[in-house]
Amino acid sequence: MQALVEAVLPSLEVAMKTVGIKGDFWRNMLGRSKEASQGDLALPCFPFAKQLDCSPADAAKKIADAIELDIGDAIAVGPYVNIRASMDWLAGHLSKGPSSKGTILIEHTSANPNGPFHVGRARNAVLGDTFVRMYRAAGYDVTAEYYVDDMGKQVGILCWALENLDENKVRELLAEGEIPIEDSPHSSKEDHARVLWYQAANLLKSKDPAVDAGVTELVQLSEEADADVLSRFEAAYQPVLDGMLVTLGRMGISFDSFTKESRFIVDGSVEVLMDQLQSSQLHGVAENGAHFLELESKGVKGKSTQFFYRRGDGSSLYATRDLAYHQYKWTQSTRLLNILGEDHKLQSKQVGIALEELSIQPPEVVFYAFTKLDDGKMSTRRGNVVFMDDLLDEAQSRALETVKEIRADLSSEKLQQISEAVGVSATRFNIARISPEKGITFRWADALSLEADSAPFIMYSHARACSIQRKAGDVDTSVGLDTSLLTGSAAELVRRMAYMNDELQSSIDSNGPHQFCAWLSALAVDYNRFYRDNHVVTDEGVNVQNFIISEMARDHLRRGCEAVGIIPIEEM
Repeated sequence: MQALVEAVLPSLEVAMKTVGIKGDFWRNMLGRSKEASQGDLALPCFPFAKQLDCSPADAAKKIADAIELDIGDAIAVGPYVNIRASMDWLAGHLSKGPSSKGTILIEHTSANPNGPFHVGRARNAVLGDTFVRMYRAAGYDVTAEYYVDDMGKQVGILCWALENLDENKVRELLAEGEIPIEDSPHSSKEDHARVLWYQAANLLKSKDPAVDAGVTELVQLSEEADADVLSRFEAAYQPVLDGMLVTLGRMGISFDSFTKESRFIVDGSVEVLMDQLQSSQLHGVAENGAHFLELESKGVKGKSTQFFYRRGDGSSLYATRDLAYHQYKWTQSTRLLNILGEDHKLQSKQVGIALEELSIQPPEVVFYAFTKLDDGKMSTRRGNVVFMDDLLDEAQSRALETVKEIRADLSSEKLQQISEAVGVSATRFNIARISPEKGITFRWADALSLEADSAPFIMYSHARACSIQRKAGDVDTSVGLDTSLLTGSAAELVRRMAYMNDELQSSIDSNGPHQFCAWLSALAVDYNRFYRDNHVVTDEGVNVQNFIISEMARDHLRRGCEAVGIIPIEEM
């Protein structure tokens, strides 16, 4: 799109002088057309009416008539000049991949390692990984980061439970609390097994003060960088984290780096930052000796205008360690992006202000709304969750039944492979295609949809293009694409593909993965229309021009799938 704007501007400048428009204020007004059927670019002509002493519609016609383009056409549509690029110009930009851009560190997921991944946690992971994939597809050098909460209360409860409860006590407590013990193929995974201890300790803590006291002591020692406690914490949570990562790996989600929260206690960087904050003009001290920043003058309203960063006993808080973490992250990348739940908005604002007081740039943040069950928010502690392992199993099972009906000729191994890819892709896509700020109520039927505007539909389109390639065999495509032959659905498909990089960057800039998901669905629809209207392989042979277009679509569908976490399998 930027290339088209740059190509059009010289001709538009001549036209503006010709009709008598003074100044160059209009140069930034040329933008993407909201109606793709009318053109690729649009120029609103309301500001020109006064200068030309006519209506905006007449101004648009005068300007359009004065534009001479060799890369497309300029047409007046109401008060707009619409510019539609020629097929020849668009085809020349199809093979151009994204330019290399800067570095970015994207921190996402970072869930407490106290139990299996459930659907409520999955939205962060899916959105975060989709951002990682989209940025990479757009040409950025991306680091996917997981911040490990290895010293907080959740890990403290898990550690205390594993050291103080036996299996009989755990079962007794869960029975009293009416928390069912799952019976699934994943029961032996450490994240599923150890969450029972975590849940049991929470139940016991509510009626036995000694539990809370024991956990508090452990957490306090961890905040003092006690090596023994940190080692015991790691022994408690690491098998859980490993199990969580297995689940994420099944979803195609991986990380380049893991940073432990305790690192910033051990290396002393938190202590340095706390000393620096004391010189801030926002600094204050509470009656109990705790230190805080008063943020009311910075626009923080309500009851939480004070950002506490040091307790009365001198120890730091989670948010303080978050400051040190962000200071460290800036040594790893030139740009930072955090994916956070909407309940972190206040804390994120407070941390951002504190970072500015330390002359550290705050990160960019994308907030997302929660995924809930029909009867409320999910909670690992209370046991009212839908675990991702079980959801993925169910997705694979339902996909298998559908694939069996369509492809009974396939081997059992191939059916399993396809249904796993379909199940995982459908689960991810049904999360990514919803705008982050919109809440999601989890329903099995929605999560496992195999209908149109879904991952399976996009996957089938890609598999169809792969099938055509196999049937066609070796084809000499050196003749290239003859754009003069492009009409109808073939022309619309080429036009759609030409703007892939723009769609990707636009979705990134607006923090809207759902927008690129919608574009990818539209690409799949356009490809199927092309397939319907244009024969590629016939009894007489291969139509080379149609084959070239189909191959372009296959490449764009594959790249689009990879950018949103859909598995682009070659057979369905």
